[in-house]
This record gives sequence, C-alpha cells and structure tokens, in this order.
Amino acid sequence: MLTAIIFIIVLGILIFVHELGHFLTAKRSGMKVEEFGFGFPPRIWGIKKGETMYSINWIPFGGFVKILGEDGEDKNNPRSFASKPAGVRSKVIVAGVVMNLLLAFVLLTIGNAFGLRVGLLDEDMASRAKDLKIQIIEIAKDSPADEAGIVPLDEIFGFLIGGEQVRAESIEKTQETINEYAGEELTFLIRKGEEISEVVMTPRIDPPEGQGATGIALAQTGIIKYPWYQVPIKGIESTAIVTINTFVGYGTIIKNLFTTGKAGVELTGPVGIAIITGQATRLGITYLMQFTALISVNLAVLNIIPFPALDGGRLLFIIIEKVRRRPISRNVENIVNTAGFALLILLMLYVTTKDIFKFF
Repeated sequence: MLTAIIFIIVLGILIFVHELGHFLTAKRSGMKVEEFGFGFPPRIWGIKKGETMYSINWIPFGGFVKILGEDGEDKNNPRSFASKPAGVRSKVIVAGVVMNLLLAFVLLTIGNAFGLRVGLLDEDMASRAKDLKIQIIEIAKDSPADEAGIVPLDEIFGFLIGGEQVRAESIEKTQETINEYAGEELTFLIRKGEEISEVVMTPRIDPPEGQGATGIALAQTGIIKYPWYQVPIKGIESTAIVTINTFVGYGTIIKNLFTTGKAGVELTGPVGIAIITGQATRLGITYLMQFTALISVNLAVLNIIPFPALDGGRLLFIIIEKVRRRPISRNVENIVNTAGFALLILLMLYVTTKDIFKFF
C-alpha cells in the first residue's frame, strides 16, 4: 500500500510539473487555456476557475493542457494557439520538457547537499565516500540470481561459509569467492535496506558469454556529500550526465529496432516503475530522489523525440511549417497524431501486461 501511495505521488509530481510548464508558458504568451487535466479522459472530476477547467481523468498515465486553437482553429482569435508565431508555439511545446529537466536538477542538487549514493569510479572517490557497498546493478534473465529473486540495488553484504559470515570487501574479492564456489551451493548475504537475508545460489561453471557465474553485474557505491558552494554545479553536472545517457539509451533502442527488430533492452511500464519505486523507497529518501530525477529526465527525453502525439512530434510539425512556409493540413496532422497516440496506448498496454507477468 505504501509503495502504491508513493508511486502515485511521484507520478503525480512528474505529470503536474510537465503540464505546469505548458500551462504557465501558454498563459504568459496570452493564450486561453481551456483545461488543465491530470490523466486522460473520460473525466472523473473537474472544477472551473476563471476560464480554465481543472480536471482529474480516468486514464492515469499522463496529463494534458488544452489550449484554444491548438488544433489549428480560431486563427483569427488573438488568444488562440494557432494565431501565435511559430517561435511562441514552440516555447509552449518544449516548456514541459524544460520543467522536467529543472525538476531533476532541483532533486539532484538537494541530494548532493545531503549526500547521494553514486558509483565509485576511482580511488579518490572511494576515499571521500561513506557507507561503501557492493551493489547489484544488473541481472541477466534466467540466471541463478534472477531465479533466486535478486533485484537491482540489492547489496551483497557477504557470504555464509562454514557457518561464519565473510564480509564482501571489494568487487574483486566478491567475484573471486563466487568463482571459487562454481558448481557448488553458496549462501549469499543479501541486504535490502536494513534487512539481511540468506540466499542460496549455485554459480555456473560455464555461464553464457558476458553473464558471469551468477548473472549479476556489480558496482561499488558510496555516499558522497558536497559543500554548499559546489552543490548547484554538481546538480547541473548530474542532470547533464543523466540527460546525455538517456538520449544515448533511447538512440540505441531506436537503432536496434531498425536493425534487429528488437529493442535490445528490457522495457518497463507503470507497473515496473511502481515496483522499482518501492525498492528505492525502502533504500532511503535519497534513492527515491535520484530515481524520481531519473524518471523526470526520461519523461523529458521521451517527450522531445519527434514521434506523433508527443511534444517532439508537434514541434516537428512547426519546424516543417517554417521550412515549407505554410502549415501542414490539419486533417493530416490530426490523423498522424491520433495514430501516434493509439500506438503509444498499445505500447503502454503491452509493457504493462509484460510487467504483470514478470513481477507477479
């Protein structure tokens, strides 16, 4: 129940911030905002204040800001979206993306002030870090770790060997111990938050290429805290790194889809995100802040991709309009956006169904 509540709060914040960007920019540009909606229709509840209807709708995976003339109508009305220059319309469209990046910056900046858990890339970082851990960052499908119920962010606290606890001191020693017991049962001490449990696995003697004996990828992590005068800079750096990596990740997915017909990575939807939100919550508030920042950046990058029905798709139509010096037919744009929205809903249903079978 707590996981569901926190997931709803996180999702609500992300959607609200994104749509608030559209809303405020449209208002500042002199446009009439007819509705500010959380979720997609049909409507559950709504209240009208001034000229704007504020609503909560049945389909919770998103939100919208309905602006007068956004479908190309009312061009003669000075308060309509269609009557504004291309530059003003572009600002309204990208404002949601900017707000999501700004939210990520704020969360990561606050996190850097209190201390964020990061992967330790060198000895200098390790010397400055506190609460060092050996954490699992990736798990191969159908591997011993996957079958044992291990999940990303779990910590390998150590091993139970001969009735005695052996602490996991480094990635190298951890891997040596695992390889030493290849083909034999080995009891892992797995820590989730403050709880340590015993998990028995049998490391494989001849594992698939690139998977390792148990199918896990490890990273040494630690909490690093920065002085107040470095915090804003580190917030910008962290946001930039996450944004660049997210663009690269989506680029790789798109490339794989065109070259192999497969995404090449495990896609997850609202159910999977809810599960991971619960895991991050159990690990502490800084984990939850980092995770929320990551999802906010993903939402920003996903929306700016030039796909129909997304902000990037609408921006592309404006760019084409500027190049052609005349707008694309409204019927064509509406058909393309409707088809894009339908594909997004189908994709959401697919990954949600996949998550249900995976996690339950």
